[in-house]
Amino acid sequence: MQENYTNIKSLKVSSNLVQFVKNELLKETEISPENFWEGFEKTVNELAPKNKELINIRKDLQNKIDDWHIKNKGSEFNIQDYKKFLIEIGYLKNEGPDFEIETKNVDDEITNIAGPQLVVPVMNARYALNAANARWMSLYDSLYGTDIIEQSEDSVSERYDPLRGEMVIKYGRDFLDKYFPLAGLSWTKITSFAIKFGKFKALKGADIFDLVDEDKFIGHRGENDNPTAIILKNNNLHAEILKDTRAFAAQQDHAGISDIILESAVSTICDNEDSVAAVDSEDKIICYRNWLGLMRGDLKSKFEKDGKLYERKLNPNRSYVSKDGTSSKLHGRSLLLVRNVGHLMTNSSIILDDGSEVPEGILDAFITTAAALHDLKKKNNSRTGSIYIVKPKMHGPEETAFTDLIFSKVEEVLGLKKYTCKIGIMDEERRTSSNLKECIRTLKNRVFFINTGFLDRTGDEMHTSMMAGPMIKKGEMKSSKWITAYENRNVDIGLKCGFSGKAQIGKGMWAMPDKMKDMMEQKTGHLKAGANCAWVPSPTAAALHALHYHEINIFDEQKKLLNREQAKLDDLLTIPVADRTNWSVEEINNEISNSAQTLLGYVVRWIDQGIGCSKVPDINNIGLMEDRATLRISSQHIANWIHHGITTEIQVTEIMKEMAKVVDGQNKNDSNYIKMSDDFKNSIAFKTACDLVFKGKEQPSGYTEPLLHLNRLKKKSNLN
Repeated sequence: MQENYTNIKSLKVSSNLVQFVKNELLKETEISPENFWEGFEKTVNELAPKNKELINIRKDLQNKIDDWHIKNKGSEFNIQDYKKFLIEIGYLKNEGPDFEIETKNVDDEITNIAGPQLVVPVMNARYALNAANARWMSLYDSLYGTDIIEQSEDSVSERYDPLRGEMVIKYGRDFLDKYFPLAGLSWTKITSFAIKFGKFKALKGADIFDLVDEDKFIGHRGENDNPTAIILKNNNLHAEILKDTRAFAAQQDHAGISDIILESAVSTICDNEDSVAAVDSEDKIICYRNWLGLMRGDLKSKFEKDGKLYERKLNPNRSYVSKDGTSSKLHGRSLLLVRNVGHLMTNSSIILDDGSEVPEGILDAFITTAAALHDLKKKNNSRTGSIYIVKPKMHGPEETAFTDLIFSKVEEVLGLKKYTCKIGIMDEERRTSSNLKECIRTLKNRVFFINTGFLDRTGDEMHTSMMAGPMIKKGEMKSSKWITAYENRNVDIGLKCGFSGKAQIGKGMWAMPDKMKDMMEQKTGHLKAGANCAWVPSPTAAALHALHYHEINIFDEQKKLLNREQAKLDDLLTIPVADRTNWSVEEINNEISNSAQTLLGYVVRWIDQGIGCSKVPDINNIGLMEDRATLRISSQHIANWIHHGITTEIQVTEIMKEMAKVVDGQNKNDSNYIKMSDDFKNSIAFKTACDLVFKGKEQPSGYTEPLLHLNRLKKKSNLN
């Protein structure tokens, strides 16, 4: 799309963005467009040079690290010499005295309620609404529609399978018996329930039974002697038992229970970064408009499914009668956080007076915060008057301090109290991991969240140490010394800095939305590792992962972990170079094929259709939720192997062509799909995937955004 610009002081601003700010963003706020742009222009002219300086520092450090590895090639790696070098060049900072974070006015969903966290591309209004509404999810539906309940040989293929339904009901009763036990009776035996004198009573015929822990009963809906819902609470998470005798499930149930509703996605990251393909003002305004709608509470999405027209909007709060007889409400939606982009990228939405594009992170900071002004009035999202910004891809304490400066300026321009904007630190870059305590210190009055991200962090690990030698296989990374230290050290430092009960310590994504049985078996590991939130790929996954937070009291786990020995920096800095490279041709081809197929499967949708996050089948046709971080690790790994002679550009090109045909076949049922293998030479998507590999060494920090954005803009230009 050719941008049309309006001159505002020294800036050239996309005319579409000017209209959006005037007619939508600032409408019904106390800020005039004139004051907004005056403050923005002054701030961006002050901060853009600093932004550029920080990116140049990254380049300088990377060049010095590359030179050190080249100079020391063939020598035995000495961790002490390496650390001394990193300190000398300013990559490693001296660690200051112990401290605790001082963030104030943080919502309970961050401080006191441990639970699943969704990440959703904010560019898609329907998905964003689904995620916001995933605070409350049906356990029955989540079980019935996934592989947790095994298909019975006796099952019949009807619209509703009563045999499968029975297994779902049994699973639900086991859940109630485990976390809300009755004194002297199993939930499988009850025939009814009622409220007597503010207490929950389960009935088996004429016999009456109490909860073992009566404090777990919160309230009810409906009549005392015939409630339609019972509200319970365990580990600060609510569960509702619904009674509707007309429902399918209730017809198989002695007590008429029709469903169990679980408090599921406690918080949701509305993402402007890795899961969207937003490359110009047209795209950015879609993202901003959806976030604005969420903050105003009026976002809607109409769509057609199975020939019927549906409208999705935000769910209301959930009313109930508390046990003291008063009318009460539970918050109806996930607490919404917004992820801005990092410091690297610029965007053509605004041109500065020197002809350069605006730093996209500064633009995001102003627009997403201004959108949240609407919520500060209504308090439909944050009831404490905070705005939650997740900031990715920061390199070390100077960059986290710069983020603090950006939001201090935003608060001044928008007339907000200092520290209204809270910051979540994505600990996904090696220099941030290595200096995490000092990064947190620079944001000690704002930080509400730290999170590990395996894929981005591994991509940066490989790019930073590109010249050190050929890297181990991707599949071996998760069991390597550095990654264990990375995951543990993140928790150790967070706890030492007082996060427990004040802020979130997060863990990464479960990427296989169709493998819920495996998730249930494995993802408890995130809780045992000390995470009071962990990422899930769908509302259904949020409902199922919520069961883990009923099982484990995360705050008790954090108390235990607080006393363990902190993971060592030396281990974190251990470079995952392979100690053997005599892999067979078949091993090498398989490794490259796996990465190439992943790259192509994601890139082709990003470039040709502007899809930033989707379920992409891997080489074994297992659907994986993928975003840009997947590309970073795959492209950097192949680039590393080419550089060190494990493979060649010619060999990789041939494999890329073979895998393009595989990806074409996997997408044969997509009517919008454009095949790459019909014309490799003119396929922008195929060329982009190849560039990500063959130009991978030169990409800043190994990021994929510069090449993806460049080629998506080309594709959009061709389409127009």
